[in-house]
Parts: sequence; C-alpha cells; structure tokens
Amino acid sequence: MQSIVPNTRASAWALVQEWTTDPALIRHMLSVESAMRAYAPTYQGDVETWAAVGLIHDFDYQRFPNLTGDECHPVSGCRYLTANGWSSEIVDAILAHATERTGVEPTTSMQKVLVAVDELTGLIAAVTFVRPSKNIADVELKSIKKKWKEKAFAAGVHREEIEHNVAKLGVPLDDHIQFVLSAMQRDAVTLGLSGVFA
Repeated sequence: MQSIVPNTRASAWALVQEWTTDPALIRHMLSVESAMRAYAPTYQGDVETWAAVGLIHDFDYQRFPNLTGDECHPVSGCRYLTANGWSSEIVDAILAHATERTGVEPTTSMQKVLVAVDELTGLIAAVTFVRPSKNIADVELKSIKKKWKEKAFAAGVHREEIEHNVAKLGVPLDDHIQFVLSAMQRDAVTLGLSGVFA
C-alpha cells in the first residue's frame, strides 16, 4: 500500500481513490468538499483543512458500511487516520458528523458546518438528476424547496436533521440551501452535475 502524507488536499484525494470506487459516494464527498471550501472563509477557517474534512468524511464508508459495532463508519476510518498522522482537528470533525455512533458532538464551526451540509448535498444532487438537463445550473432554490416537501423523494435524506443542524449555525435554512447549491454549481463539472455525459 502506498504511503500517504496526511493533512493535504492531495493526500485526501489519494485516500479517497485508495478506499472508494463507488462513483456516487465519490461525488458525494466531492460535493461536501465544495460546500466546506466555500463556507470556510465565513467562519475564518483554514480553507484547505475544511476542504479536506469534506473530501474524506466518508472515505471509509465503502469498506465499513456498518453503522454499529467496533468496525463501523466512521470509527474505523478515524482509527486509520489517527494511526497515519492525520490531525486531531480533522479526525474529530469526522467523528462529530456521526454523533449517534461516536458520541462526539459537533462543537466547532467546522464540525457544525460539516453536519449541516452533509445530507443536503445529496438532496441537491438528487434534484439535479431529475431535471431533464441533469445540469445543476438549472436547479433553483424553489426546485429544492419543492422536493424538500416531498418526503418520498430522496427519502434517505433526513430533512429534520438538516434543519436542526442549520439552526445550530444560526443561518436561515433558505440561505444555507442557496449557499450550498451555489458552491456545487461552481464545481458542476468536477461533480459530474453539468449535464454532460460520455
């Protein structure tokens, strides 16, 4: 196995490539990276650290999909990160995005933003894929709000959890959704959400 120098965007991307082959999961992690990178300046956060957290927050999910037990996501992945020299700031943020399994509550701005953007990016991608163009540039806030009310749509997205986490940030929900949408729109090609398919 190739040795990966921790705590940089390059090392985060290498980690994702080494551990994950599922394109949808990779898109999700890239989407969360986009949102975290965009939000970092708002909270005077280090952009590269915030981006790395977003990019690798689910890196172990494909290997450890269990949500209970000792070998579960993200406990197993964080154990690996710690053993391989990743910073406690990054590890703690990843642990905090799964409080129910780790017992780590999100307390820092970076942790709170991570849990607030995590599931929302999935809903935004789902809204994009039901558009005829499949292009996120055509998605508007009102489209997302309409699908938000349809509980059967992207049923795995916990709307109440997003609302709860956004409230902790002290940001209006519509503003938050628009902010994350705009971040993802800027990275549409990288995220595979530009409507261009081979």
